[in-house]
Amino acid sequence: MTYHPAIVPGTVAVVTGGASGIGLAAARRFGAAGMSVVIADLPGEALQAAQETLSADGHQVFAQPTDVSSRADIEALKRAAEAIGPISIVMSNAGREGGGGLFAGEAVWRKTLETNLWGAIHCAQVFVPDMIAGDAPGAMICTGSKQGITLPPGDTAYNVSKAALKALTESLSHDLVQQTGGRVSAHLLIPGFTFTGLTRAKGVSEKPDAAWSAEQVVDHMMERLAEGDFYILCPDNEVDTATDRKRMLWAAGDVAENRPALSRWHPDCAEAFKAYMAEGD
Repeated sequence: MTYHPAIVPGTVAVVTGGASGIGLAAARRFGAAGMSVVIADLPGEALQAAQETLSADGHQVFAQPTDVSSRADIEALKRAAEAIGPISIVMSNAGREGGGGLFAGEAVWRKTLETNLWGAIHCAQVFVPDMIAGDAPGAMICTGSKQGITLPPGDTAYNVSKAALKALTESLSHDLVQQTGGRVSAHLLIPGFTFTGLTRAKGVSEKPDAAWSAEQVVDHMMERLAEGDFYILCPDNEVDTATDRKRMLWAAGDVAENRPALSRWHPDCAEAFKAYMAEGD
């Protein structure tokens, strides 16, 4: 298999949110590619179990208890990874759902933004400067969300955090092109419906037929990384890529066409959206 130039045996991949779900699947794939892997997650049994499982599979994996909302923790994570070898991949994957609409409590908003957005800001500011200053390929991958693009009503704090993460990763990519000519790259992973720990937290114990597994998401991510894609848009077993693209183009059209905000869900635009989605069927 062809890999992104930064996925090289003997180098180190750092994966936040690495104790479960997409992060754990990514750690396994980086390890299978011959990299040493540092999985970072909140301290506890899940992190230790993930490290033991991956090590039992023959991968060189280290566990680092980390709260990504703490810059000091991210700095400690970097020191731990540097002690193992040269860092070439940073995957800012740790995330949480907000759990409420606009008027959710301040604690919900702060925790969501501190994890989903500030976690990535900390990773970028702590890890990326040394990648820029070096001479080897490198990459930072941020796990975003389709909700950060189409902004479906409901979990407003989560949507805001992922929309801001999209803007952050886009800006990072531009800066890296300017400063390294693409030697160091940034990528936005945009999963579809995925069966992860967040799904289980909602009381779903078995993978729904509509969902992809975390392993399928990471397989797709590795393929698109090798092709140099910035936007790694993942389908699932219910929504294909063509449907996702049409929905996203409609969302962008709210501004260009001066439609009501979130017009896809606005009663005045319901029939227009339905007709738009039916075009070409």
